[in-house]
Amino acid sequence: MESRMHAIQQHHLLQVPPVQKNKNTGHSSQFKDLLTTETLKVSKHAASRLQERNISIDNKQWETISEKMEEAKQRGITDSLVVTNNAALLVSTKNHTVVTAMDREEATSRIFTNINGTILIND
Repeated sequence: MESRMHAIQQHHLLQVPPVQKNKNTGHSSQFKDLLTTETLKVSKHAASRLQERNISIDNKQWETISEKMEEAKQRGITDSLVVTNNAALLVSTKNHTVVTAMDREEATSRIFTNINGTILIND
């Protein structure tokens, strides 16, 4: 069975740079290395929605989203709504994956269920 999720490749339209974490946290270097190698993934469904809806997210925004997802995960949030100026993304912080995406206008009239956190990002 084909996997429904994939990591974003560098040549893909939606490039996500690896997130660099602050090295002064006092954790073991092995733990810090694990955090810095976590790659933000975008499900095939989310990638399709981003393309269909002409939602453009630049590398700096992807980096911010990834950092905020990690913060949310550390606070016990597993499923979150990420709201930016032009998009709303449903994400799994547990899997570090963007599950689906919609533009802000479309998201305005929606009710979001099965989330336990919200991340607001001002671009």
